[in-house]
Amino acid sequence: MPDDHDAVERTARAAAGGDRDALEALLAQVRPEVLRLCGRFLPNREDAEEACQDTLLALATGIGSFDGRSSFRTWLYRVAANRSRSTYHALRRRWMVETARALPPERADPARTSVIAGTRLDLLEGLDAIGTDLAEPVALRDVMGLSYREVAQLLGLPEGTVKSRIHEGRRRLRARLTDAGPRSNDS
Repeated sequence: MPDDHDAVERTARAAAGGDRDALEALLAQVRPEVLRLCGRFLPNREDAEEACQDTLLALATGIGSFDGRSSFRTWLYRVAANRSRSTYHALRRRWMVETARALPPERADPARTSVIAGTRLDLLEGLDAIGTDLAEPVALRDVMGLSYREVAQLLGLPEGTVKSRIHEGRRRLRARLTDAGPRSNDS
């Protein structure tokens, strides 16, 4: 599928250069892929769709910052990862506000429980806890599937630094996720 990849790269470069028609075409071309990427972070379809829309909006408003240092898809993966994490935080804040005012439902609403339960969400909380310097390379490598070289190019870091951060990030995540059992609110 190199032709498809090359076409997306050409369209992205044209959109980054200010071509509005190319931007519209690019948004249509990448939407299914963006939805899949966001779904890697957010298990509930509606949550992933919200993150997808946020990602496409960020792409449309920020395409001018795409400098071609990495492939467009690598840049897009970073945007999708960041928007998915931001969407998760917004959904969690919204859920916290809503639940602070209401009595617990008699039956769990799957759309709402997706915001606080499940292994992907434990991962999001873990990534948040280890800090951006470690979380971003781990998410790009392990969730989005980028190579070490692609992560290094995207973050503007030496590949050895990326490998070190990923190793340390994985170690901290593993410790956090292993220790994470049922949590109580004993504050």
